[in-house]
Amino acid sequence: MIAKVSCAALMGIDAFKVELEVDFSRSGMPAFIMVGLAEGAVREAKERVFSALKNCGFKVPPARITVNLAPADIRKEGSAYDLPLALSILCAMGILEEEKVNGWYMAGELSLTGELKSVPGVLPLALAARENAGTGLIVPAANGSEAAVVNELPVIAARDLGQVVRFLLDEEELEPATVNIDTLWSDRQSFLSDFAEVKGQEHAKRAIEIAAAGGHNLLFIGPPGSGKTMLAKRIPTVLPPLRFDEALEVTKIYSVAGQLPKDRALMVTRPFRTPHHTISDVGLIGGGRYPQPGETSLAHRGVLFLDEMPEFKKNVLEVLRQPLEDGEVSISRSLMTLKYPADVMLVAAMNPCPCGYLTDDTHPCECTPAAVGRYRSRISGPLLDRIDLQVDVPAVPYEDLKKTKSDIDSATMRERISRARKVQEERYADLPILTNSELEGSAQEKYCKVGETEHDFLRQAVESLGLSARAYTRVLRIARTIADLEGVENIAADHLAEAINYRTMDRQG
Repeated sequence: MIAKVSCAALMGIDAFKVELEVDFSRSGMPAFIMVGLAEGAVREAKERVFSALKNCGFKVPPARITVNLAPADIRKEGSAYDLPLALSILCAMGILEEEKVNGWYMAGELSLTGELKSVPGVLPLALAARENAGTGLIVPAANGSEAAVVNELPVIAARDLGQVVRFLLDEEELEPATVNIDTLWSDRQSFLSDFAEVKGQEHAKRAIEIAAAGGHNLLFIGPPGSGKTMLAKRIPTVLPPLRFDEALEVTKIYSVAGQLPKDRALMVTRPFRTPHHTISDVGLIGGGRYPQPGETSLAHRGVLFLDEMPEFKKNVLEVLRQPLEDGEVSISRSLMTLKYPADVMLVAAMNPCPCGYLTDDTHPCECTPAAVGRYRSRISGPLLDRIDLQVDVPAVPYEDLKKTKSDIDSATMRERISRARKVQEERYADLPILTNSELEGSAQEKYCKVGETEHDFLRQAVESLGLSARAYTRVLRIARTIADLEGVENIAADHLAEAINYRTMDRQG
């Protein structure tokens, strides 16, 4: 007898429907054959499933069992096929009627006792089930709240295989899992830090405000102890809250990567990722034998902070160039090409020289010009061009240190940033962009117009500083954001001057 159940496989951060077919035949030599490009964990499902069936009281007689995972030309991996395989075998044996499982999508790893364990990628599975007009979704209890974020789809969260069978046989009633989206938003993380705690560095705070308002990349350059890391770690406190569609995007990435916190059904705060400088290029942008999202994708819609940027391997930094330009990571393999979202605000920090004290008046610098040049050359020109704001962060004077708190706090900055973001949202309502940092081509020409006086000013700056074409467009985008923060429509010369002032590395060149 042949039985079919519906499940799903992951491709990138999205799921597509997979039909798991089982042919159970008592004729011929007993065997278990699985086809359909099943990887290691999927092939090992046989041992887990047979033990779970036995320990839940279901006896599987000797038979020739053929399993097909269709479409058969796309690789399947992971342990989420355990539950659909067990149920399809029960259907093929006649214990369950196939009509009972028709339309239900399911996923779950089985222990040898039949207990259902959580699996990654349940949110994309739930979205795929809704898109394909599924009857509902059956998942482990630990994945119930994550799947329930997708409304209009009944989600059955079960403890073990026996409970699923009893539910399908109408012997046990299970209430669909629910989650209160409004409660999730109200439970957003309250930040324990604030920009009011950062004494001095008003110039850097202004740069952060501009970067956050326009979604621009930012580089801090200053001696050790000047507060570069402290400033970066407080950036999430001023970023606008995630919209629901953005929260779904971020949650899908964390779900696929298996990094969704157990107590969180939805990522409701913007990510802040701080990879160590020993990270590999695969760890940073994703990939591997079985591709997974990297730190850049895990920071999607949030902040990717690279502390001590020149300490990262040069080849690792260079792989950031394409994601920073396109807002996504493309991973090509012989059988497929995957794309992971990677729309991040890159924030980096570095010393001005190997010892760190080149710009510090209180500490002598012993680095030679050649050593300084080698140190800064670890960050290539094309990568620097993609960092919109390059800001000096000098050592904090004692007069600022003795202050009890700063005059600028996160709440004030966040209000101004949110107002500027609202202006951009309305301006680009008919375009597939959200912030000024994404402007290019005809859209940039339209929304970053400047007058003759401003053109003359820009011409002098480009010629004297030797700005590249990419740096020129960065200056215009930053000026557009500064104008938005001031609530004015036209870009003025003082906006351009401030924007150029944030191109520290260009001015030093």
